[in-house]
Amino acid sequence: MSSELLDALDILEKEKGISRDIIIEAIEAALVSAYKRNFNQAQNVRTNFNLTTGTMHVFARKEVVDEVFDSRLEISLDDARKLNQNYEIGDIVEIEVTPKDFGRIAAQTAKQVVTQRVREAERGIIYEEFIDREDDIMTGIVQRRDNRFAYVLLGRAEALLPASEQMPNEQYNHNDRIKVYITKVEKTTKGPQIYISRTHPNLLKRLFELEVPEIFDGTVEIMSVAREAGDRSKISVHSDNPEVDPVGACVGPKGARVQAVVDELNGEKIDIVKYSKDPVEFVANALSPSKVLEVIVNEEEKSTTVIVPDYQLSLAIGKRGQNARLAAKLTGWKIDIKSESDAREAGIYPVEESLFSPELTLDDITIDDELDEEADSVHESITDEDK
Repeated sequence: MSSELLDALDILEKEKGISRDIIIEAIEAALVSAYKRNFNQAQNVRTNFNLTTGTMHVFARKEVVDEVFDSRLEISLDDARKLNQNYEIGDIVEIEVTPKDFGRIAAQTAKQVVTQRVREAERGIIYEEFIDREDDIMTGIVQRRDNRFAYVLLGRAEALLPASEQMPNEQYNHNDRIKVYITKVEKTTKGPQIYISRTHPNLLKRLFELEVPEIFDGTVEIMSVAREAGDRSKISVHSDNPEVDPVGACVGPKGARVQAVVDELNGEKIDIVKYSKDPVEFVANALSPSKVLEVIVNEEEKSTTVIVPDYQLSLAIGKRGQNARLAAKLTGWKIDIKSESDAREAGIYPVEESLFSPELTLDDITIDDELDEEADSVHESITDEDK
């Protein structure tokens, strides 16, 4: 081998981040195996790679004995002392046995080992890079798609977007730039396998972290997320700082912040509601935009009965029950929605007493006599003034 190999090792170390020592150690081990395979030698050899000249030498290691039974493994004391007078019985003698055409074998072996090690090292580097990005958001470029996956390039790695994690209202075309959520990173024999999603609820959470500085710095916290990807989502937000409006912070000036998230999700509707530890208040907020008259809580079954005005019933339930379903996911409470009239009939919502009871008759109305006389005198005084 020549000094060109050393230059190649330097380039690999800089560009791929692979230590030169690791590659040299791998080359030496591979060359020992190649020597044994090609020259039918015993297992007692080692190789030495000269870092100055880039040359490789092979040495056979033999034990000094009185009587030689296997010349490949042993050497007599007399022969050993021809090399060095200090050798004694039991010492190990190293004799160079580098074949004449070993340079060609060494070059081929080195090429294979370096290629393999570079591939393994790259896989290792990519795995370490992405295992730290698990549960995070990244921007990728769509490369291609088939019936099972859309393939998205994330830097040096290609990630898999399964069909089940694709939004139903989106088409993924070549060179489309999309934000994705990394759900899982696996180490396989073919290298790291990265799985991503466009439907995961945490994608919504990460998008708001990007758009809302108050969420990123912890002033506002996203407490829960309920999502039906591509259609509608709800998030609950909370702030320990009484001077900060968590909902207003997420909406942004003129709705700019929430609109940026909506645009990224291709028009998905997003409801932002205020979190509360009180289930009555939280459930009422979660059913936004409908108005709520009453929330009856059953702590044992962790269920609620929500009473809404008759004209708000369809709005509270939502299209195909979506609003109620998302509110239940968001709060973690079962929600049963009843109209005001149905609740009154069932006797679970109090009937307000009317100022004028239907049973009231004119005979039941009495007027105090003193008030009656005072009214007559006032009437007479007004009449005299008119005259």
